[in-house]
Amino acid sequence: MLPGNGDVIKVSDFSHLRSLKGRTLITTDGTTLLGADDKAGIADILTAVEEVIVEQIPHGDIWIGFTPDEEVGAGADLFDLNYFQADYAYTVDGDYEGEVAYENFNASSAHFTIKGVNVHPGSAKDIMKNAAAIACEIQSMLPPEETPEHTEGREGFYHLDEMHGDVNEAHLDYIVRDHDSELFEKRQQILFDIEKKINEKYGAGTVSLNMKESYRNMMEVMEQNFFVVETAKKAIENSGVELVSVPIRGGTDGARLSFMGLPCPNLGTGGYAFHGPKEHVTVEGMETVVRIIKEIIKSPIDK
Repeated sequence: MLPGNGDVIKVSDFSHLRSLKGRTLITTDGTTLLGADDKAGIADILTAVEEVIVEQIPHGDIWIGFTPDEEVGAGADLFDLNYFQADYAYTVDGDYEGEVAYENFNASSAHFTIKGVNVHPGSAKDIMKNAAAIACEIQSMLPPEETPEHTEGREGFYHLDEMHGDVNEAHLDYIVRDHDSELFEKRQQILFDIEKKINEKYGAGTVSLNMKESYRNMMEVMEQNFFVVETAKKAIENSGVELVSVPIRGGTDGARLSFMGLPCPNLGTGGYAFHGPKEHVTVEGMETVVRIIKEIIKSPIDK
């Protein structure tokens, strides 16, 4: 039970809790975020570095970097690879401590701006264009089953993240996701087709769509640099934990960095239920991640 609000972190909601029995669980009081995403990753990295120094573990050059603003897709914007001279890297930004992820969503953000015509409703016939109503119409043109709450695995989606407006002007913010690059391009094209149809129906300039790519599926890069993934897998196995490798239903700075020329799969942090007041992590899970990082540092690289 979380003491701040009496809420409960239940096995019925988080089935992995069964595997954490007997561990030291770290939570908030339920009224705020723990911030394990990604304070846990930072703690894992710095503890591993400390132990490498104390234990005098032989190693080559090690580069360590921390990126801000990953959650809004800007973490790698100013990352200088002319300075950061590593050949490959790992983000520590995942969940289960035995995780190595090297496949993520292709992602973009889409913003619709709808311009209406606002007149008195008593004399609105053939004059008024209700921007808020047109916004609802746009949403209705998307498949209702292709949303986050109805998809899993590699299934993509359209997610209406925010909407606001009135008769005069309205806005819709979407995030668009798909692991398959062709399906991802098709999803984006569907939104542009909607823009065209609405303008044909209500007049040119009624709606405008701004699409911005956020990140791409790092699998494209990993296929050419799979030794980086194999090194992590061996380190996890050598640490005595179960290997988990599933497609990320999201993204990491590692995806951005991979396409910038730094192959960078993602490791688990030992944390769970990120981005909410029920976020939690265990001391033992973080200790395991530290062992995995040290195993990677000690690993001979076979390209």
